[in-house]
Amino acid sequence: MEALGLDAGEVTAWIASLGIEFHGALRFDRIGLGQSNLTFAVDDERGRRWVLRRPPLGRLLPTAHDVVREARVLAALEGTDVPVPRVHGVRLDGDAPLVLMEFVDGIVLDRPEAAGAVPPLRRRAVGLAMARTLADVHAVDLDAIGLAGAAGTRPYAERQLQRWSSQWERSKTRELPKLERLTERLMDAVPPQREVALLHGDFHLRNVIASQENGDIAAVLDWELWTLGDPMADLGTLLAYWPERGESAVDALSVTALPGFPRRDDMVRTYLDGTGRDPSALGFWHALAVWKLAVIAEGVLRRALEDPLNRAAAGTPTAMQIEALVSAAEHIADDAGV
Repeated sequence: MEALGLDAGEVTAWIASLGIEFHGALRFDRIGLGQSNLTFAVDDERGRRWVLRRPPLGRLLPTAHDVVREARVLAALEGTDVPVPRVHGVRLDGDAPLVLMEFVDGIVLDRPEAAGAVPPLRRRAVGLAMARTLADVHAVDLDAIGLAGAAGTRPYAERQLQRWSSQWERSKTRELPKLERLTERLMDAVPPQREVALLHGDFHLRNVIASQENGDIAAVLDWELWTLGDPMADLGTLLAYWPERGESAVDALSVTALPGFPRRDDMVRTYLDGTGRDPSALGFWHALAVWKLAVIAEGVLRRALEDPLNRAAAGTPTAMQIEALVSAAEHIADDAGV
């Protein structure tokens, strides 16, 4: 198991120390299409299952891949209207931190074959349920769950631009002047921040589990980028990860172009109907989210080049795909008058 970044014996002993009952030897299998933190299904010989998370292998950027921080928000959200898996334990010692959480049964529409097996009406239900669930995330009482003041006091857009610009400088595999020009353009167009809410930070189709019965969202996953800030930022992220027919910049998530999935406008309308928020700055947040996708993709590319074990089933972004993302962000900014 060391090839996966786990010592099976040590991890098994730690799970037993949590008081979790299991039978026989535990099996650890990497799951999901994620290319950031490594996620494993943990199965015993009687079919019981849990989920284990750890940071990726190799050199990590500062503040990135913080599974312990992710566990904190999952624990805080237990009992709220936001569906999340229960955290069973966090291990801080050893080569890397580990988080063990419950396995939530359902469907993840992260591959064309998975989405294709779901009827079109169910695909629409999942998409609109995502918009409603995002509204629930943004309605969480920060004081009640103990997360008020858990992020910086500067406006969220400024924090994002500074953080991801810095990440680009640390992770880039080449120079890309048009990304740097877009960065300056976004910095000059930061909208005023009118409210502060809990943000997921990476809300898209791969990071939710849908009910097999009705398409409701059974769990929201992968909270490693959570923070506090302008709720429109999360909606912009959802739009960035929701390509429609004829759009190819985010090829890996082109499942949303299949018949049945709602269009972006439908999801925005559903979200706004449930929140009453002002969407005037949404174009900025959509462009910033696609720009951030390009930066994240560059980090994925660098990690895969440094250690092939970090490659996920979804493959590794190419330089051409990253440049296409920058071009897409430019077009969104143009349309929004940014």
